[in-house]
Amino acid sequence: MNPRSASMIAAGAALCLVMSFGVNRARGDAFINDLHTKASAARDAAGGKGVAIAFRDRYGWLTRHPELSGGKALSPETRKSVAAAVAAVPGIAGVTWAREGDARAASMHCQDDVERILETRTIRFGEASTRLEPSSERLLDEVARALRPCVGSIIAVTGHTDAGGNRQVNVALSQARAEAVRSALVRRGIPATNLRAAGVGSARPVEGLDPLDPANRRIEFSVIYTAPAKPTPIDTPGPE
Repeated sequence: MNPRSASMIAAGAALCLVMSFGVNRARGDAFINDLHTKASAARDAAGGKGVAIAFRDRYGWLTRHPELSGGKALSPETRKSVAAAVAAVPGIAGVTWAREGDARAASMHCQDDVERILETRTIRFGEASTRLEPSSERLLDEVARALRPCVGSIIAVTGHTDAGGNRQVNVALSQARAEAVRSALVRRGIPATNLRAAGVGSARPVEGLDPLDPANRRIEFSVIYTAPAKPTPIDTPGPE
C-alpha cells in the first residue's frame, strides 16, 4: 500500500470517528432535551414552577439524574411532591436537591456514590426468593455507608425483574425484594421513615437491554428529597 492510500484510509477512519461522536452526542442531547421537557411539565403540574432542573453533573456531563434547585418559598410537602413527580418521569433515574449556600454539601451526591458501588456488583437474592445472598449483605454495608450523609432525605428503593414469567408475580416479587433491602438498610441504621420501597416488575427494563435479559433483575436507589442536615427550632426539643 502506498503512503497516499494509507493516509487517505487514516483520514477516512478519523472522519468516521468524528461523525460517530457527533451523531451520538446529538442523540444524547435530543434524549436529555426530551427528558427536560417532560420533567418541566411534571414539575409545573406538582406546583414547582420556581424550581430549576439541571441535567448536567458537576463535571458538565449530561445525566439522567437531574439536580433540583430554587423554590425556597415552597413548602416541604410541595418540594417532596415536585421531586417525586420529576423522578417518576420515564427515563429519569432519580433526582437530588442542591443544598444552596453549602458548597461542600452540594457536592455530596449519595446516589452517585451508591451507583459507583453497584456499577460492577449486584444485590442478589436466591432464585425466586427474597432472601439476600451473603455477598449482598456485605454489599449493603457499603450502600448504607454511602447513604448515611443523606439521612434526612427520602430514599426510594425500587425492585425490578426481567420480563420472564407471570407479570403479576414479577411485580409482587420485585416489591418483596425492595422491602427486604429496605429492612436490611434499617438494620444498618438508615431511618425507616426515610425509606420508601416499591416494586415495578419488568415495567422498566434497563435502557438498551432485551426485557428478558437477567441483568434487568436489580435494585435501584433514588434520592428524591433532601431535608436540612442540622436541626431547626421546630425540630429541637424545648426545655422540660
